[in-house]
Amino acid sequence: MEKYLDAYTGRMRTHYPHFPSGTAHEIASSFLAFKYGLYEKAATECTNAISLIPDSAANAALKKALMIIRANAEDRNNAQVTANHSIAFSPDEHTYTAINIPPEMNEDPGTLELDNALILIYVVALITSPDDEETLDEHRRTIIRLLTDYKKAMGME
Repeated sequence: MEKYLDAYTGRMRTHYPHFPSGTAHEIASSFLAFKYGLYEKAATECTNAISLIPDSAANAALKKALMIIRANAEDRNNAQVTANHSIAFSPDEHTYTAINIPPEMNEDPGTLELDNALILIYVVALITSPDDEETLDEHRRTIIRLLTDYKKAMGME
């Protein structure tokens, strides 16, 4: 799944080549706060990042990912640990997600949306925020594990 993540990162580089450093750092902070369980901070960081990202087709998917992370962070901050499935990527936005599986293989839609959101903001942060690269690299294994969980459903076994 290492090669799969590298290939996905390469594809996303064409869609997310650059953000101002402040915007890129907000995106990275959104991911990191969520992964560290700082859910109130994650929700705030997501809101801040969304407000800084300009409108475009690729950025709509990124903003949706941040909205998914924010909704899940707010739920977890309120002790609701089931993945929030009220916000989902549109069919057009799935062009930018790492995990695309047939609906009949999707056992938990809320978790799939959250996993795709985490992977997308991780990769965009990795591409656009060199100041956060070292910290983000520490979470590469987590992203690989997320992808591995869907390996069979993606037809890669």
